[in-house]
Amino acid sequence: MERPHNFSAGPCILPLEVFEKASQSVIDLDNSGLSILEISHRSTAFVGIIEKARELALQHLNLQDKGYKALFLQGGASMQFLMTAYNLLEKKAGYLDTGTWASNAIKEANNFGKTEVLASSKSSNYNYIPKDFLVPEGLDYLHYTSNNTIYGTQMKTFPKKENTPLVCDMSSDIFSRQLDYSQFDLIYAGAQKNMGPAGATLIVVKEDILGKVSRAIPSMMDYQLMIKKESMFNTPPVFSIYVSMLNLEWLSRNGGVPSIEKKNKAKADLIYSEIDRNPLFKGFTALEDRSMMNATFSLKDEQLGPKFDKLWKASHINGLNGHRSVGGYRASMYNALTLDSVKVLVDVMKNFEKTA
Repeated sequence: MERPHNFSAGPCILPLEVFEKASQSVIDLDNSGLSILEISHRSTAFVGIIEKARELALQHLNLQDKGYKALFLQGGASMQFLMTAYNLLEKKAGYLDTGTWASNAIKEANNFGKTEVLASSKSSNYNYIPKDFLVPEGLDYLHYTSNNTIYGTQMKTFPKKENTPLVCDMSSDIFSRQLDYSQFDLIYAGAQKNMGPAGATLIVVKEDILGKVSRAIPSMMDYQLMIKKESMFNTPPVFSIYVSMLNLEWLSRNGGVPSIEKKNKAKADLIYSEIDRNPLFKGFTALEDRSMMNATFSLKDEQLGPKFDKLWKASHINGLNGHRSVGGYRASMYNALTLDSVKVLVDVMKNFEKTA
């Protein structure tokens, strides 16, 4: 059976070799006679898996031996909207409002203290990243969302104020491009966008920003306790962490973040070139803020939609529909998506132009 070209925004495409190894381990993990689905999370086998996953996460972000700890927890990025504020917000935090998920993060933080929205692109349906905004003094932390899957925007730079911790939701572009990750004091990312199956959330936190709020923090919300318990205060999402480890190993074998960034750029350049060239399509976002991960676009004549939909579906393309809140189309091009898949989509768009 031919595998579809999977442009789904999440859960995401993963490498075939990762699927194959994971599927084998569902039956028998490394000749142990036990399934990855049934082993104890306290077993030597799983302790080795989670330690490797944490090690690889720090390695790919170039944050080893720099005061950071990697955690694999549950609850998705949405839990981190809450957990970040629980652990860091004492008086006031600054947020950049660049989309639905940033807006949700602001909403959760308001339960713990005052938030200041430094800038927002909501009035323009989040089709650009605000710039040249003022970062005031006295913030407990500054929060950004690096990539906005729904609207197809991505931050290229991250304004920072000295002595203000920088927090970033990188759910949809972590491990996809080279950045100075040491500029961030806390990074979080749901696994299902670019790292593994749904169920686990990666948190990378600089330990010296913790323990400074006056409130009592419930055990399940306490980063310091989770670090002390090595992500196993309660039963972790074993399978999701295991597959995330396999995917991080795959990334290592394929040249790491520097290599994958070049491939991601080639994919993005190809699709955006066709969107700009083809008279039947238009992009959603400001050119300078276009995401490498999620290319959003639409037909100039929406009445042509059924015909275009028939063509891309006939070419074994999956997951191209835009988010229900904005419509149009969204080509999500996470690390494991091949350039060949993007070429198939571009060919469909070219053929559509000839026949429309």
